[in-house]
Amino acid sequence: MADIVNLNTLRKAKARAEKEQKAKDNRFKFGRPKVLKDIEKANKALESKRFEAHHLDPVTLKPIKD
Repeated sequence: MADIVNLNTLRKAKARAEKEQKAKDNRFKFGRPKVLKDIEKANKALESKRFEAHHLDPVTLKPIKD
């Protein structure tokens, strides 16, 4: 014989599990220390600077000097 299942209990358990997964994702996304955020920001700035340094003048096709 099958067990009787309360659907409200299952629905609430599923909602709790989804909420916990979202919280876990947010802890990873927003819960980084400031040092790591600063390092990532510096790396992005350096990468952007290197990328911008390779721009060419559209008329002469020579590197743009700032």
